Amino acid sequence: MLGAAVVVMAIVAILQSDAGAPPVVRGTLAPGFDLRKLGTPAGEAAEYLDRASLTGDIVLVNFWATWCEPCEREMPAMERLYGALQGQAFELVAIAIDEKEADVQSFQNRYELSFPIVLDLDQQVYQSYQTMGVPESLLLDRDGRIVERYVGPREWDAPLHVERIRALISGETDRPARGGF
Repeated sequence: MLGAAVVVMAIVAILQSDAGAPPVVRGTLAPGFDLRKLGTPAGEAAEYLDRASLTGDIVLVNFWATWCEPCEREMPAMERLYGALQGQAFELVAIAIDEKEADVQSFQNRYELSFPIVLDLDQQVYQSYQTMGVPESLLLDRDGRIVERYVGPREWDAPLHVERIRALISGETDRPARGGF
């Protein structure tokens, strides 16, 4: 009798427990964010970028850090991708998870990055996206739904990635690309 009561109590505890946030996976709406942009000039009000303002564009969201060597390797290719697709209903947003804004600013200056960089200094957005490390990127459709998740660095300006994003921009596909991603 006691054993049955323990089992019932365990089942009730499981049913009442918090299951946590739903998984951030392909086909789900990407979590929202409203993060401060890097590089607001002194004396001016800080600018913010929120995910909802990007609705209507294909968006590549990249989580990275200045101390991450693979992140550093992929940044020049991201800059080339951004330049190639600028003005084509595409946006690239790099979310820096560093603790010091000065480190991120120095990195941006060194690599002459022109795409938006926003600061997630407390890593709350990083956690809400259920990331596994850096670099990690998510490709979002025009409605803000996750099309694909990429763990690890990529050559973002390689034809495979450029063609995939262009197909999404033109509305030709929303299916995962061949080739393991």
